Amino acid sequence: MTVHSKPKKTDLPDLSPSQLEIMQEIWERGETTVSEVWESLLSQRQVARNTILTLMDRLTQKGWLKRRIDAGVHYYSATTARKKTLGNMVNQLIEKAFAGSSEDLVLTLLESRGLTKAESDRIQTLIQQAAKKGNKK
Repeated sequence: MTVHSKPKKTDLPDLSPSQLEIMQEIWERGETTVSEVWESLLSQRQVARNTILTLMDRLTQKGWLKRRIDAGVHYYSATTARKKTLGNMVNQLIEKAFAGSSEDLVLTLLESRGLTKAESDRIQTLIQQAAKKGNKK
């Protein structure tokens, strides 16, 4: 068994929409192969297997994925947790698009998309929990 991975970096390069789509598949599966990712994406839209292979190789080179080879099969897994990555992406969005205002982000979300009753209830619960913790950094 051989393991290939790029050294972990604290600042990984931004993900393109296609790369993020692949990362979502990998976060969902844990460890997976190019074929498994390709088959899943193929069920949603037309995409070539070689395109997925190239994107996954680039994600490995950039440090987003690590690759393990076992009996000739290449298995890929994420080097960074989904929650951490998405949190960083949201923080960048808040800083760049909303001048650091979380409130403006939420107002824009509410005005443009709205919420279901279930979403509203869940968000209210999360806000109450966060207020009790006083977790504003």
